[in-house]
Amino acid sequence: MAWADSMDWFFGIRMGIYYDPNLPAIVPDAFLSLGVKRFYDENLRPSYVLWEEKKLPILVLEVVSHIDCGEYSTKKTEYARLGFLYYVIYNPFRCNKPRLEVCKLVNNAYEFLNSDRVWLPEIGLAIGIERGTYLGIAREWLYWYDELGERFLTSEEQMKQARQEAQQAKQVLQAQQKAQQAQQEVQLLREQLRSPCIDPDSLT
Repeated sequence: MAWADSMDWFFGIRMGIYYDPNLPAIVPDAFLSLGVKRFYDENLRPSYVLWEEKKLPILVLEVVSHIDCGEYSTKKTEYARLGFLYYVIYNPFRCNKPRLEVCKLVNNAYEFLNSDRVWLPEIGLAIGIERGTYLGIAREWLYWYDELGERFLTSEEQMKQARQEAQQAKQVLQAQQKAQQAQQEVQLLREQLRSPCIDPDSLT
């Protein structure tokens, strides 16, 4: 899937998911839903209403702060009950346990997928952690990867890459222009030397 061009997915950040008209929304740190409109209109989505969207998010993500807010207990149980296929917990403060936990719903319970980079076949992406620089901050970040394990660039990295490619293209063009100019100068010189008295071919 060409994610940048596709319009049938939605990634919500700190957005309420309403699953029951009589209950308050749940608000994961982020979630991914497939098969829905990426944009509604110029006002975008104020919330994600399951009985209107008719698509359950396929992945929910929680980033753990210094304070435990039930990411490993109550939230995990609630997300399993609601049926989210993948539950991702990222805890950058963990030392002796995995900082990234990717769980898949199997028989109504989450099973931990033991890897620092987990392929999610139903989504067509892998999720993992590695050190990088974003907004000038060098640290460990969550990233998406393709099926070959190549990390998708951030918007900041894409802009930097585009600038570098533009600079390289400019340098190639300048080199081509200089070569063309030199060739024209040589041709002009040969034409100037062509006279009844001078044969430029005899000078080689």
